[in-house]
Amino acid sequence: MDVAAILKNKGREVTTVASTALLLEVAQKLAEKRIGAIVVMGADGTVAGIVSERDIIRRLAEKGADVLLSPVSAAMTRNVISCTSTDTLDTLMSEMTTRRFRHLPVIENGRLVGIISIGDVVKHHIAEVENEAMAMRAYITQ
Repeated sequence: MDVAAILKNKGREVTTVASTALLLEVAQKLAEKRIGAIVVMGADGTVAGIVSERDIIRRLAEKGADVLLSPVSAAMTRNVISCTSTDTLDTLMSEMTTRRFRHLPVIENGRLVGIISIGDVVKHHIAEVENEAMAMRAYITQ
């Protein structure tokens, strides 16, 4: 299974903010949408960064509550690791495990076209394993 198949099932909607948005606004959006990360877009429409709940918590611990009035650019990860629609589930699992992050923006031709979370990867991996088990049972019983 590849990223394209995951996006076909889950959709391509991505919550984004401008790099000038306040961390407080980002935290509110994360809570409202019940998501773990938001992609930060640059003025030119390209991905400028990504900010997760963990990024905000770390900043709060380091700087205190006043950090929530800072722009998201103060807490976002700038060196965004992304994937493409042709990447496989195995590639995603390896990247997410090795680099210890839970969200991968999907980029095609320099444009954001979706986002994949660790939950998406696990859900589809379980479906793959269940399908293989069913196929094996069917093969054995016939």
